[in-house]
Amino acid sequence: MRFKNIAYYGLIAIINLMMISCKVGSQQLHYVKFPERFYQSENRSTDTLTIANLSWQEYFEDKTLQALIKKGVNNNYDLLIAIKRIETAQERLKAARILQLPTATVAVAAKSTSPSDNSLEGISLNNFVGQKHIEDYIAGINLSWEADIWGKIKSQKDVLLKQYLQTYEAKKAIQTQIVSQIAHSYYNLLMLDTQLETAKKNLSLNDTIFTVTQLQYHAGMETNLAVKQAAAQKQFVGTLIPQLEEQIALEENVLNILTGTSLEKVSRNGILSEIQLPNILQHGVPADLLSNRPDIRDYELSVKIRNSEVGIAQANTYPSLNISASIGVNSFRASNWFQTPASLFASIMGGIAQPLLQKRTLKTNLAVAKINRDEAVLEFRKSVLDAVREVSDALVRSEKLKIEYRETEQYSKILQLAINDSKQLYKNGLANYIELIMVQSNALKAELALASVRRRQLGACVDLYRALGGGWR
Repeated sequence: MRFKNIAYYGLIAIINLMMISCKVGSQQLHYVKFPERFYQSENRSTDTLTIANLSWQEYFEDKTLQALIKKGVNNNYDLLIAIKRIETAQERLKAARILQLPTATVAVAAKSTSPSDNSLEGISLNNFVGQKHIEDYIAGINLSWEADIWGKIKSQKDVLLKQYLQTYEAKKAIQTQIVSQIAHSYYNLLMLDTQLETAKKNLSLNDTIFTVTQLQYHAGMETNLAVKQAAAQKQFVGTLIPQLEEQIALEENVLNILTGTSLEKVSRNGILSEIQLPNILQHGVPADLLSNRPDIRDYELSVKIRNSEVGIAQANTYPSLNISASIGVNSFRASNWFQTPASLFASIMGGIAQPLLQKRTLKTNLAVAKINRDEAVLEFRKSVLDAVREVSDALVRSEKLKIEYRETEQYSKILQLAINDSKQLYKNGLANYIELIMVQSNALKAELALASVRRRQLGACVDLYRALGGGWR
């Protein structure tokens, strides 16, 4: 009767422990609360439509750029490495699927023992068997299984699954970066092409002015200083051309690396001024970032992994139930080793082990796992705030660059008209060289700046697309 009571209360205690253990690793995680909208100076719409849902083929309409991005998606080495990491995680996930199955080993062994004549074993062997040594032959299958009472194995499988999903998110994040970098590099090339063409046209104009200045000097209408200033201005513009050509070559090298191709000249037919900006930059709401930004989803998975690791560390402090079994054939003579059923044997054993003195290792591991989980939550929250800031920055740049481009374009047009007027006045002696050179220098700076602002406009559109999570679809 006493034994039954002990068994009953022991069973109740085990059930209570199992109910408590269900909470292991299942803590409700407190994620960040997304703001209602992105910062903008004018538009504060809460429209859920977003350009992040567009594929890069739909967002970038330039055929040359599309071809470059396609080449990068197929050949970029960072992406190829990410794919290999996915394959590695797939193999680990396959192993995770059988973690709850028992482990099995096949063993075949033969042993020969010759005890001393003065030992108890030697005397018994001589008296009962009549020989000086004994042989033992065994072949069998050994099974071992740990009952997943506390959900430790389930948490281990969950960790491997989340790590597998992380490799996919990492691959997506790399692709968004590659698409963005290729677009930026392509637009840089178009800007440099425009600036190079501007510098060459300006150099031709300086040649004309220098020739006119020399003629006026020989006619006594200009000083030698004016001739030297004209020559210096021509030389200054001439130095811009090799600088721009160098930058073009370096930018082509960048594009070649991004697209995973050999270093070669990048063919392009686009003109910077003809690249159309998106009419509407739909950005949705900040909460969309969780589903669209692979890097944020990666951080979220890290939180879940750390939470499962807390469950594993906590389960390691609880008792473990292990069951082992063996079956096979055993004989002390090789001649009748495989005779059945006489040589058959079987055994089964179950045991519960409770960790006690582990030099505080298990307690420390649990505390560290909880700290790592808290750290992962903070990193996740930070990634969300960084993403919201990136989108807000891109929206502000897009808005302000429209105004800057409009003003710079008007400024450039005025200076172009001023150049034509000053040339006529200079030829007729109604304007001095200083006036002409100032107008010409300012016009050159305005044209170069106009190309730069246009490039920044396009870059802001690319940054917004990437910041919203576009590029991996």
